[in-house]
Parts: sequence; structure tokens; C-alpha cells
Amino acid sequence: MISARGLTRRFGSFTAVESLTLDVPDGAILALLGPNGAGKTTTVRMLAGLIAPTEGEASVAGFDIRRDAAAIRARVGLVTDVPGLHEQMALPAYLDFFGAIYGVPRPLRARRIDELITFFDLQEHRRERMAGFSKGMKQKVALARALLHEPLALFLDEPTSGLDPLAARAVRELIVNLKRANRAIVLCTHDLDEAERLADQIAIMSAGAIVRYDAPAALRASSSPETLVRVRLAAPLADAAASLASLASLASLSGVTLIASASEVAAEVAYSTPDPDSVNPDVIARLVAGGARIVSVTCETRALEDIYAEAVGARDGGRPALTAIAG
Repeated sequence: MISARGLTRRFGSFTAVESLTLDVPDGAILALLGPNGAGKTTTVRMLAGLIAPTEGEASVAGFDIRRDAAAIRARVGLVTDVPGLHEQMALPAYLDFFGAIYGVPRPLRARRIDELITFFDLQEHRRERMAGFSKGMKQKVALARALLHEPLALFLDEPTSGLDPLAARAVRELIVNLKRANRAIVLCTHDLDEAERLADQIAIMSAGAIVRYDAPAALRASSSPETLVRVRLAAPLADAAASLASLASLASLSGVTLIASASEVAAEVAYSTPDPDSVNPDVIARLVAGGARIVSVTCETRALEDIYAEAVGARDGGRPALTAIAG
């Protein structure tokens, strides 16, 4: 488990992280979001035992970051935003070097190195010096290095940066599997979709402080209770007159704001409501009674991008205006 209370780091008169409090249980992923300079990397360096906090306390895998920094470094995996490889070395020798530092026994070390080289599809580059590797290949090496000693906790700073789509997908699947193996994971990313898909909790940082902290769904719900519902209809409508008469009464339903309605040529109804569980069955029943043939119903809450922009102080982070959608 990763836990921090009032964690603060100052560099001279500059406060990089201020009074940060968070918890990441074993088997959970926390995504740290925020613009460059928000304090994400400094937070990770403190929690990974690389730099000491100015104030506050934290523990990782049961070890105190002040008293047991060396023990923490031996038990966590870290991927920084810059891989920092010994590029004149060949890949197996490089991983063997770090495996020895971590105290991984030689037979197990050799097996883990082969497994990781195969997993990251680097078999053809075993004999090459890493100086010639692409950015994506270097990122794979950094991930292999972080996983070599089977760490109890992981700190990943932009782990899919520079990877092609298939490699990025494999890394995301690996992160989920590590979570299922009861690892605590802190993921720093600028990819909001990645954060929403992977994270159990999201912490949005700005100017060294956490300004929003909750599960993705809870963040959206707390930002705006409205759900946008889109009902796609089969066109042409079986009975346009009856359907339109039914749709006209939608506005009379409590809590429904009609945004776009069907017509002879439009084949989608869109409305917003704070209570889709109660409203949607009534709306669908009215549409069906009016002769409409329903193809699909989708519900959209406020996008994480909007919440992020609002949290870090962007003035144009609000939800864009919605217009009628033609079929």
C-alpha cells in the first residue's frame, strides 16, 4: 500500500508539492494528472525514496520514506519520464546488471530477462547497443528494468509514451495484470483516456496541490449531475406524426431537457436529465408507443477533459453547446 499525509517538498523558496495526502491500496491504480510543473514527478520521487520530503510523512509497502528509503527503492519499480539507460550496453547485459543490483538470484534473473525481452518484442535486438534504439524501444527497456525484480509497488511516469498503438495496448494490459496481482500502482499520464480506462482513483494536481481526487465516475458526477442521453431511431420513422406527438410531451417529464428531437429526416432524440434511471424507461416507453423503432440508447456524463480543464483553471473548460443532430 502507498500512503501519504501532508507530504510537502520545497526547493529553497519554491514549493513543488504542498500538503499532499493520498492512499493507494494494494491492487489499485491511482492516476496523477496535471500540467507540466504541477508536482507529479516530485511526488513520485518522494514516494519512491529518491528524495526526502520537507514536511509530512508517507509509507510504501510498509516502509517509511524517511527512515527506510533504501528498502523502498529495493521493492518498487520506477519508470521516469526520461529512461536514462546505459546506452553503450547490450540489452541482456544491462538488465542483468540491474537484476544483480536488486539482488535477484542469477538463475531467476536469466529467466526474467528472457521473459521480459520476449514480452516487449525485443528479441531481434539482444546483441545491439541500446544507443541505436528508438524512443519506443528505450521505453520498453525502462519498463523491463522496472519489472525485473517483481516489485511490490510501481511508479509509472508516461509508460506508453513513444510506443506504437499495439505496444501501448500491451503495456496497458500489463498494468491491469499487475494490479490484479495485488500491486499498488501510481500512474502519471497526460493521456486522459488512458487514466479513465485504467485508474480506480484520479488525482488532479495543479501548482503542487491536489485539486480533485476521486473515482472517475464520481469526479464526473460531482462536477455535473446531468447525463446526456441519446436515443437513435431507425429511419424512416414508422409513424412520424405519432412519434413527434409523443416527443413533444418529453419536456413535460420532470428533470428532462429536450436538446434535439426526431423529425421526418432526423433519427435521434437527445435530452439531458439528472436521473436517467427513472427517466429513461418512461421516455423509451413513450417513443415505442408513438411508433418509433429504437436502435440504441447511450448515456454520456461530463467528459474527464472538461473536469481536468476546470480543475487546473482553464477558462474554456466548460461543456460545449449541443445542437440538433441530423440522421
